[in-house]
Amino acid sequence: MICTSTPYHIIIFGASGFTGQFVVEEVARIVSEGPNGTLKWAVAGRSRQKLDKVLEQAAGALGKPELRTAVEVIVADVGEPDSLAAMCKQAVIVLNCVGPYRFWGEPVVKACVENSAHCIDICGEPQFLESMQLNYNSQAADKGVYIVGACGFDSIPADMGVLYTREQFKGTLTAVESFLTASTGPEGGSINDGTWKSAIYGFADSGELRSLRKKFGHKPLPVVGSKIKRRSALFYSNEVQQYAVPFMGADPSVVKRSQRFLLEEHQETPVQYGAYAGVGGVANIVKMLFAGMMFWFLVKFDFGRNLLIKFPEFFSFGFFSKDGPTRKQMEGSSFQFAFYGEGYTDGQDPSQGRPNAKIRTLVQGPEAGYVATPIAMVQAAITILNEPTALPKKGGVYTPGAAFARTTLVERLNKHGIQFSVI
Repeated sequence: MICTSTPYHIIIFGASGFTGQFVVEEVARIVSEGPNGTLKWAVAGRSRQKLDKVLEQAAGALGKPELRTAVEVIVADVGEPDSLAAMCKQAVIVLNCVGPYRFWGEPVVKACVENSAHCIDICGEPQFLESMQLNYNSQAADKGVYIVGACGFDSIPADMGVLYTREQFKGTLTAVESFLTASTGPEGGSINDGTWKSAIYGFADSGELRSLRKKFGHKPLPVVGSKIKRRSALFYSNEVQQYAVPFMGADPSVVKRSQRFLLEEHQETPVQYGAYAGVGGVANIVKMLFAGMMFWFLVKFDFGRNLLIKFPEFFSFGFFSKDGPTRKQMEGSSFQFAFYGEGYTDGQDPSQGRPNAKIRTLVQGPEAGYVATPIAMVQAAITILNEPTALPKKGGVYTPGAAFARTTLVERLNKHGIQFSVI
């Protein structure tokens, strides 16, 4: 089990990365929410100099000059297992912000499991998430360690949103579709190219993901109620009044794993799930098709992947950039997930006839990548620290929905600007 005498509740590993900076600021904001009203925390990464700069920047952004001296700096490197082990021995939870996770994630999971630290990441790469479950679940269970992946914008809003929708539905919820829309202010917006790199490698290796899934030997989840209809690759969505496409992120994979866990552990009816994203009007579609065709062609070849990585702004029409969004752009941006569910009211037999009831819920919040993601990640950690008895009975490699189904994570997120509501 986890040792309670470790010096830090939380260590942020990769704190000097683009996302790491904002995770540091979010942790600094919520120290009073730690166990017994206090949170002991530290930052970690390869370069002490860069980590000092992160604390300097956080002190300025939050008006908390004490951060410059009060927060411990730990030097640790993914390429040096001993340094990772030393870091993990000092933490109850490691918040791992070092991506792409397919290259740098496993040594951190391994070190956490071996040295009895919980681990939370913000990975949106199904191949990494599922291979960690395959390779470390039983070891983590033996050690009482919780490894919870996809605790950022991928995939807390979707995964917890499906669970919230089921909780609010009076009866048996059998299917949910989600529609993601994002808006930017007058300053526009962009995403740091770390996410772009993860997508490039993910698409290049999609065959590996299929063979990985066969190793689990899962039976298909039972379908209750009407089988959900898959929408086409591009369609006009009446739900969000704009054109939409299937959502390409980790959400469908994460939600499915949560539903499997809840069926196997709690005998809950699995909810079928379809994920879509609004893409706007015709001009956006033309851009998207053009960028998509170039991406699909180039991602298959080494030289093509190098081009995509070198010129993210050009190949994504400015959607991704090496600099990422400015703080001004972040302030003006927001996201919204609309969930449309159907099922059977109490007393209706789901094996008889078509669903007879519908529900609509919303999850909405601030800018997705660098405001909502740190909030979600940090609140996941606070939940583990404060609600250990509400977590699954034994340790393991979990999705957010599996780990937090019985906790107050949704209420915590509501208080921090990621709002869950029924319409």
